Amino acid sequence: MNGFTRHRRSGRVIATFTGFEAELLRSLAGQLVELLRNEAAVPNDARDPFEAMMDFTGPTNEPDDPVLARLFPTAYLEDEEAAAEFRRFTEGSLRDGKAQAAVAIIDGLEEAGLPPELTEDGLMIDVELDEPTAEVWMRSFTDLRLALATRLGVEEDDEEYWAMLPDDDPRAQAHDIYEWVGYLQETVVQALVGR
Repeated sequence: MNGFTRHRRSGRVIATFTGFEAELLRSLAGQLVELLRNEAAVPNDARDPFEAMMDFTGPTNEPDDPVLARLFPTAYLEDEEAAAEFRRFTEGSLRDGKAQAAVAIIDGLEEAGLPPELTEDGLMIDVELDEPTAEVWMRSFTDLRLALATRLGVEEDDEEYWAMLPDDDPRAQAHDIYEWVGYLQETVVQALVGR
C-alpha cells in the first residue's frame, strides 16, 4: 500500500490496498462500530426524528471502558455536574457520528470490491473517495488510532520500548497496525491539503 494520493484529473482521493490490508481495515472499523454501539448511549433510530432530536436522556457518567473514556473525555474536570450535563446532551450523537464514520470505511471498502469473506490471494482493492468521504475516513482513522493506543498503552516518547520488542511479540504486531493506521491518516491529510 502506498497511502492515499489525490488523482490529478478527478481530484478524488485514491489508494490501493492489498486484500489483507483492506480486510484488516474493515475488521478494525467493525470492532470500533461494535464498541461504540454496544452500550445504552446509542441513539434509538426507530423513533420519530423530532423525538430523537429532543431526547436528552444520554449517559451522565464517564464510560467504564478506557477506549470509550478516551474517545469521550470528560468536558469539565472541575465540575462534575456540568460534565454530566454535557455528556448527557452530547455523547449519544457523538457515538453515532463516530460509528457512522467507521461504517463509511467498511462501506467504501466493500463498494471498492472487498468481498464479504476474503478468500482470494493477491486481491487488490482500489478505493476512490470524494473529498467529504475522505474527511470522514480521516476522522475515523483518528478514532482507530486512539482506540489502539489506549488498548496498547502507547505513551508519548515510548518509541524505543516498541522498537525493542521482538517481531513475534503480539504487542509489537499490534503496534505496527497502530503505526500503519497513522500512516493512512497522514497520507489522507496530505492528499486533502494538496488540493
